[in-house]
Amino acid sequence: MLPDLAGLYAEIEAYLKVHRGRLLNGAADPGTFFIKTAKTTSRNAAFDQHTFYEAWRLIIQRYGIFNPFTGRGVIKGLLPHGPHNVRDVLATHILKQTGSYEQASYAIQDTPETVANHYGRFLPQDKAALAAQVLNKVWEAA
Repeated sequence: MLPDLAGLYAEIEAYLKVHRGRLLNGAADPGTFFIKTAKTTSRNAAFDQHTFYEAWRLIIQRYGIFNPFTGRGVIKGLLPHGPHNVRDVLATHILKQTGSYEQASYAIQDTPETVANHYGRFLPQDKAALAAQVLNKVWEAA
């Protein structure tokens, strides 16, 4: 379970009870957490792979990337990216922190084999540093 940072669970509850219905606007609920606004031209509120990717990139471009001319955006130097970039960062981070393909696979809802094949890009010094951390913990306990 994620920590309740900045009222995360209250926001999710409000989305589910109030805002989601407004976005659906009478359209059938696709049963997914993220939905598109239903319109008269499109009553399908479900994202597919392509529409989710495009919505993600648009949100990052509009709200994530700091624009010095308008003062809008949050992160200076952020480049447009899709959801798979976040998946890559998450899997690589967990893999570096734990050394576990299985734990990284849980985080990205995939298999340990996929993590090993696509995200296990450790440099030799990373492997050595991870081994040293494990050994240091053993010596501290002794």
